[in-house]
Amino acid sequence: MASKDQVASWTEEAVCPICLDFFTDPVILECGHNFCRSCITRFWDRAERNSCPECGKAFEDRILRVSWALARLADKARNHNLYRKEERKPHCEEHQEELKLFCETDKKLLCVICAAALEHKSHSFMVIEEAVEIHKNQVKSSLESLAKKESEIQLMEQQQKLNISGVLEESRNLKSHFKAWFVKLHQILSEKENRLLGDLQEENNKIENEMKTKLTEIQNNLNDVQRELVELQERMDQKDGVLFLKVRRNITGSFKGKRTVAKRWDVVLK
Repeated sequence: MASKDQVASWTEEAVCPICLDFFTDPVILECGHNFCRSCITRFWDRAERNSCPECGKAFEDRILRVSWALARLADKARNHNLYRKEERKPHCEEHQEELKLFCETDKKLLCVICAAALEHKSHSFMVIEEAVEIHKNQVKSSLESLAKKESEIQLMEQQQKLNISGVLEESRNLKSHFKAWFVKLHQILSEKENRLLGDLQEENNKIENEMKTKLTEIQNNLNDVQRELVELQERMDQKDGVLFLKVRRNITGSFKGKRTVAKRWDVVLK
């Protein structure tokens, strides 16, 4: 059985020197050193030059070859829980030194070499433990403030839900009221419509009967006039003068009848 030192030795071979965790998509550089593809890519982007974080060798092109052996080794170590990232302290990706300081100005972790760099000159630093304590207190205060705000917002939410419920209930009541009112209004209008239509029909029947009666009278007068016209025409067609004079008296009576008919027409037309 392999000793703990042996296990630790081959486990270290499966760890990326930048992220200090088991390799993910490991690649090998031209110098022979291995890194996670994402780790070395980010390192080159930050450094703005293609160089090895281990030996410092620079490369003209970004040539990354997949390391299948390391990929299998890392998967095996990861599956057997042989290494945990939190067991090792974090290191600076640029200088491979332990991160011991926190820059309050830039809000980032630094190693002692980073802190001495020109870009951090006159910045405010503190040890990580102290920074953690201070920021934990700040976070705790923020949590308490947010918890209080959350409680207030929850109360507002409940009140708003009650308001919405009240508005919906009032709306339902108004709808029911309006529906009942319009049903009653429709009933009233329907009854009034039927009554008016009945009165109109009755008046129309009355007028129609009167007009039919006058029409009958007009037709009777027309028949009388037409009949008298026929009689007069027959007398006018009489060739015998003696016979024509004999019926003069009747003719005179007929003319009187015409005047009577004319008067009857005037009455009807009025």
